[in-house]
Amino acid sequence: MKISVLGAGAWGTALALSAASRHDTLLWTRDAQQAHAMSQQRRNATYLPEVALPLTLRISADRAAALEHAQGGLLVIATPMSALREGLALLPAGMPALWLCKGFESGSGALGHEIARELRPQATCGVLSGPSFALEVARAQPTALVAASSDESLCDSAVAAFHCESLRVYRSSDPVGVEVGGAVKNVLAIATGLVDGLGQRGGARAMPGLNARAALITRGLAEMTRLGVALGARSETFMGLSGLGDLVLTATGDLSRNRRVGLLLAQGLGLSDILSRLGHVAEGVYSAPTVLARATSLGVEMPITEAVVGVLDGRLDPLQAMVQLMTRDARSE
Repeated sequence: MKISVLGAGAWGTALALSAASRHDTLLWTRDAQQAHAMSQQRRNATYLPEVALPLTLRISADRAAALEHAQGGLLVIATPMSALREGLALLPAGMPALWLCKGFESGSGALGHEIARELRPQATCGVLSGPSFALEVARAQPTALVAASSDESLCDSAVAAFHCESLRVYRSSDPVGVEVGGAVKNVLAIATGLVDGLGQRGGARAMPGLNARAALITRGLAEMTRLGVALGARSETFMGLSGLGDLVLTATGDLSRNRRVGLLLAQGLGLSDILSRLGHVAEGVYSAPTVLARATSLGVEMPITEAVVGVLDGRLDPLQAMVQLMTRDARSE
């Protein structure tokens, strides 16, 4: 199978690297200098310096060549959510595509499938998501993902492209649920980082510990499910890889950028300094206000998300956010 991956960030590079041992795979980057450096050094020094790129992986800055390469095979868009609209708009009419990005589009508040429905209503599209740190996929450490589309043949193509001994790919016919899980978990990972960061601070006041983390993840999953169902997803999707699985990984894993944002906010660092220090996109920072806005428009209550937005906006400090959540009225689970 011929596979083109558009976007040479950490995740796009890792997935292309994984596929290159079995398929004719091309990794595209818009930066010609980056493409040349990666081709010569056989390494993505910017986003994934720890892992060597196999000689079988093609690297190019020629978008037309990448699109031509994917004809009759599989095209994967591995850009941030902010670039998905541009990526879809530039595809040839009718070309199927999977995207990897997780989040809501800033401004429109649209999920990936909503952007695709607007731009390419007749084209076959879907999402590949799940609990996955790019570095572990690149190192061929065991990982499971889910390919979701209303078109079963696209899911089958994703399985054929990426399913192997180190990477299991499951099918789903609920792209809405898979996308909501992938977007909201980033916001909840910031919340968990805030809680864990407060716990590390200590002090005279009793600070949160592992009990609080477990409660937050569980109630966060409930928030995620409420929003997803309101947007047309199936509730059972959120008990799968793209819901509970991705939430647990992103909220607790040390490689999680979104969790790191919460930890550093709890230490008192400013958001602009944190984002500068990370050097990579933390989608939860940009998704949080949009998640809250869409929930509000649908009449869906999301108190954890609301608290995260308050901290990111500077209206609440992390301790105030925790108190706000803990002093809510008692209710049935």
